[in-house]
Order: sequence, then C-alpha cells, then structure tokens
Amino acid sequence: MGVIEIEGMKFYAYHGHFEAEKVVGNKFEVNLRIETNCSKAAASDNLDDALNYQSVYETLQAEMKIPSALLEHVAQRMLDALHNKFPAIEHARVKISKMNPPMGGEIEKVSVTLER
Repeated sequence: MGVIEIEGMKFYAYHGHFEAEKVVGNKFEVNLRIETNCSKAAASDNLDDALNYQSVYETLQAEMKIPSALLEHVAQRMLDALHNKFPAIEHARVKISKMNPPMGGEIEKVSVTLER
C-alpha cells in the first residue's frame, strides 16, 4: 500500500450559497490524499504502472469548474469522479478550503473534508 498526496492545489471558482459568491467567486485550496498500491510502479519506474498525478489533478480541476452551493457537494463529486476514473484508488480523502469566506469577520478559511 502506498499514499499519494497532492497538496496546496489552488483554484478560483464560484461555489457558495449566496448570490454574490456565485457572481464574484473566491479562491479555494484543495488537498488530496490517496491510498493505492504503488508496488508495481516502485519496482518498474514506469508511469504506465502508476497512478498518473496529472490525470488526477485534471479530474479535480474539472470538478472545481462546476459551481455548487456547498463545499460538501464539490468534495463528494470529486470523490465519485476519482473512484470512477481510477479503480486502483482504494481510499481517498479530499479537503476543500474556501479562502477568506464572506462570514462577517476575519476568517482565513473554512474547510470541508470527506473521504471514501
């Protein structure tokens, strides 16, 4: 078993419940942790035997482009897409953070983490 982490992915997207969030958008950060069997790739040094990080990133990027009212919904869509596209993933955890959320105070970020 191996762990692959893609951390600090930055996106600008239009997720949020309030109308202003849907129009103005916001900055988001995504962190991903994947558990998969890495033994074949570790032995062969061949990308064809590995989980392609670039394809994983592109999958998350596509989901971030689809506006949602809730971060929970975005995170669930990401997990569904990852498990559907990459059957070698045994377990995944995704954390989505909305930076400087419009909550009436000085808040660095609010985050949602889901895993499957």
